[in-house]
This record gives sequence, structure tokens and C-alpha cells, in this order.
Amino acid sequence: MPAATDSDSALSPVKLSRLSKRGVLLGLSLAQLLTLALAVAAFIGGMMAGGTFLLYSAALWAPALLIAVVPIGGRAIVEWLPVGVHWVWRSMLGQTRYRARITRPRPAGTLALPGDAAALRQYADPVTKAVMVHDPHAQTLTVLLEVKHSSFVLLDPGEQERRVQAWGRVLATGCRSGRIGRLQVLERAIPDSGSGLAQWWAEQGSDDGSWVAETYKALIDQAGPAGERHISTISLSLDMKAAARQIRTAGRGLKGAAEVLRQEMRTLITALRAADLEPSDWYGSGELAIMLRGAYDPEVSVALDRAGGLGEDLASAGPVAVEEFWDRLRTDSGWHTVLWISEWPRSLTYPGFLAPIILAGGIRRAFTLLCDPLRADQAARDVRKRKTEHISDQAQRRRIGQIEDATQSAELDDVLQQEADLVSGHGSLRYTGLIAVTAPTSDELDAAVSAIEQAAVQASCETRRLVGQQASAFAAAALPLCRGL
Repeated sequence: MPAATDSDSALSPVKLSRLSKRGVLLGLSLAQLLTLALAVAAFIGGMMAGGTFLLYSAALWAPALLIAVVPIGGRAIVEWLPVGVHWVWRSMLGQTRYRARITRPRPAGTLALPGDAAALRQYADPVTKAVMVHDPHAQTLTVLLEVKHSSFVLLDPGEQERRVQAWGRVLATGCRSGRIGRLQVLERAIPDSGSGLAQWWAEQGSDDGSWVAETYKALIDQAGPAGERHISTISLSLDMKAAARQIRTAGRGLKGAAEVLRQEMRTLITALRAADLEPSDWYGSGELAIMLRGAYDPEVSVALDRAGGLGEDLASAGPVAVEEFWDRLRTDSGWHTVLWISEWPRSLTYPGFLAPIILAGGIRRAFTLLCDPLRADQAARDVRKRKTEHISDQAQRRRIGQIEDATQSAELDDVLQQEADLVSGHGSLRYTGLIAVTAPTSDELDAAVSAIEQAAVQASCETRRLVGQQASAFAAAALPLCRGL
């Protein structure tokens, strides 16, 4: 058997695609083009009218020109208008405040969640005993499980490379199926109640009443609640529209959708085990209820973990009160802010580059990666469309004598690389990274967000705080329900 060479055990760096910032024409978005057209029309109209009409028309074309070209937070003012108007409208209608109606029970089978998530329904699968969450508006059926794994950063480079390749095959299963709407990977850092250490001591320890045993138990009682746990879950969402034919064959309705989803669940379990990951049983209503309750009421999560058997009713697992602000969210016992990873590392990077964010100690946060699989034909059309647009923009810039910068060339190189990968038979996934930061008070939240932003800088990522949509962003980032933005 030949000996392994250094290249066999080397960890391969990768380059992530850039977020395309190309506009409709010459880097300008549709809103900017329409606003500039309005400004030009008003200016020309004022000039043709002559006299003081040009001065009067300045009241129209000057503000239009200003909001079209002046950026705030990396975006033109005109692009902020929909966000601001929608926020003001929701505030006037009282949609930024939620109070649970204690005296009015919720309809049977619904989840006690605020906002548009109130429409979600639960379905208890009689075969796997899993709870499936049905979204009647998006026509999806979602199920989740917990995954245990060894510490990736402590593995040798060769093993890390093998694990990365195996995880790629897990994601490829979602691309090939054509029926998976979304895959969500959620990693949470929460305070440890000490129950894990106590359970390990009960199973593995030797409680013989000696001085060593008593000292060990005392250390567990003191150190356990001060620790931190990392819990990773994977949520699988079935696109009921894409799987309509299979659902009709399996019996129609939620019963048929559950049968189709079970096929995808078995495929995912097999892929996870092949990747040396340890999947748990699929979450039932009790585990999901505790997870939802802990997200909105972080102070009670430790008590629920210790008590066992409490808080396992989905009908009462939602928040009692929610108040949404422009850049943060307040729930029962916590303040939350959601950050969006707007830019992944631009240079070659190694797997594990997110370690500064994932391993940031002393901060309660949830890191979510939303993976939207694209069918091969859809991905090919999207790549061809973007390639054509880039080439057309290049020709337009040459025609008017505009110099092409390095960013535009790098975006075109990314599109060409994606086209080559598709031709080679690889799948295509659209990624969205979200970080939900939680703290007991608003001031502590600002400090925690600053720490996470610094950790993101160390990970060569750029983060932006989402504004005007913190409630929906929190549901997407902190809840394992495959919710989008």
C-alpha cells in the first residue's frame, strides 16, 4: 500500500463567490434609474419652460438626484425608502407589538408564534414520531433533528479535508432531489444548566462516597451552570409545490406530503452517517416547544433543561410579549439583534474560517446558514443570465469610455467558475448567513453585537445589522423552521 503524501493530507483552500452588486445598467439599480429618469425629465422640462420654471423644477429634480446617488450604509437613499415606508406603515398599524391573548386559546394544531408565523401548523407523523411544521402560505413541510460531531478545529488537516468533502456530499443530496425547498443549519451557543455533566457523572462516575467523588461532584455543581453548550440542528423543508405529483401518488394532503418527506429524511440520515455525523432522533413536539420557548425567553431555558418534562406544549411555547424596534427586538426576557453576513471571505480561505464567530465565548447567539438548492436547469439559466448581463455591461462601459474596475472583473470570474462547476456536475446552493445575538439588556446587547462584529472581522466576513425587519429576521435566524427573509 503506497504511503500517504503531504498532498494527500493537505487542507485545500477555497474561494467563495462574491455577492453580486451589479445593477440593471452601469451598476445602478432599477429604483436608481427610475429616480434619475424623473430628475432628468424634471430638469429638461424646467429648461424648456425657461425663466423661473427651472428654479421651481429644482424642488423636484434636486431631491430626486440626491436620493438616487447619495449612499447611506452602502445603499442609495432611494433603496432605503421601501424599508422605511414599510416600517412606518407597520408601526401605524401596531404590527411591531405582540401580546399573547392568554384568555383566548389558540386554534388546535397551531404554533403560538407572532407575526406571519402564526399560520404555521403542526403535524405529528405517526411513523417517525416527528413533528412536522406545515406552512400553508409557502406550501412547505419542515422537520428537524440534532447533530452531534467532534470538534472540527481539533482534527488534523487530512481529517478536516475528508469531513469537508463528506459534508459537500450531504448538501449535494438536497440539490439532486429537486423536492427540497430549503436546508437550514442552526448552531446555538446557550448557557449550560449542568445537566449534561451531571448525567455523565451518573453514568460514568464512581460515586463511592470517597473524598475524591465528593470533590468531583462539588466541581460539577459549581462549574456546570457556568459553562456553555453548543447545539447543532439541521432542518429539512419539503417544497410541496415541486413535489405535488409525488404527494398525489402518496395519498394527497399532509399525509402524502409526510410520506414524501420521510423519503428525504431517510436519504439525509444516510448521508449524515456517511459523513461521520451522529444524527439524533427527529424532533418531536416536546423538543421543538422547548427550543422555541428558549429562543424567545432565554432566562427560562436553563430551568426547562433542568426540570425535564416542562414546557413541552407547542400551543404555549411562543412568547408572551414581543416589541420590535428599528434595529433590535425585545421578547419576554431578552433583547435580540440579527446580523446578516453580507460578504464572505474574498480571498482563499480554509474550512473552519467561521471559528472566531462560532467559538466566541460568553455570548448567547445563534448562527444560521440557510441553503436554498437550485435545480440544475434553473441554476444553468441563472448563470447564463448573469453571464450575459456582465458581458453586456462590459460592452456598454467600453462604448461610453468607462473604465472597468477589479470588482466587476472578479464578479464575472465567479460567474464563469460557477458555470464550469455546473458543467462538471456539481450542484448549486444559494447561501444566506444570519447571526442572532441575544443579551439580557439593551446595553449588554450592544456590547455583545460589537464583540460578534469583531469576531466576524477576524473571520474575514462583513456583517450588517438588519433594520426595519428584526422580527422576521429573528424568526429566520433563531428558529429552526426554515423561514426566509
